[in-house]
Amino acid sequence: MFHKYLKLVLAAGVTILAVLQFIDENIGNGILLLLLAGIFVFFYFKNEILLLAFLQMRKQNLEGTEKWLNKIKKPEMALIGSQQAYYYYLQGLMVVQKNMSQGEKLLKKALSLGLRMGHDVAMAKLNLAGIAMSRRRKREATTLLNEAKKLDKHGMLADQIKLMKDQLKKI
Repeated sequence: MFHKYLKLVLAAGVTILAVLQFIDENIGNGILLLLLAGIFVFFYFKNEILLLAFLQMRKQNLEGTEKWLNKIKKPEMALIGSQQAYYYYLQGLMVVQKNMSQGEKLLKKALSLGLRMGHDVAMAKLNLAGIAMSRRRKREATTLLNEAKKLDKHGMLADQIKLMKDQLKKI
């Protein structure tokens, strides 16, 4: 696992090599090195481990997701702010099935760091509403469900929100 700034240093070094190749009139090598530098910059903004973890989550492979997330030892050192939010978001989704209080802390931390996608925020708030509902905090659960409904622009979570509102009425 590379430190987040090491990727930028590598990109700068490869860019300098590319410029030297252009000076030596090796245009093909220079272009290839610039593409390599672009890959390092891309992986600065989109962490490769998180991309692989999301791929496993999309396949419904929770063990694979957990395996990839465990490779990130210190998220503050290896990830930029929004990546840290998604790291804690994925950890929260994994942990909430086993330990609700730990999952609640992780999801709240992900929300405080700032998830970029509205449907991810809606999913986090939906999970937090479920936790609040299981702890008999009806007002908090209602608020979180309403916020999740507003954030769910495409209606992907409409069924889950409706189901949770029906369960909330029974409490």
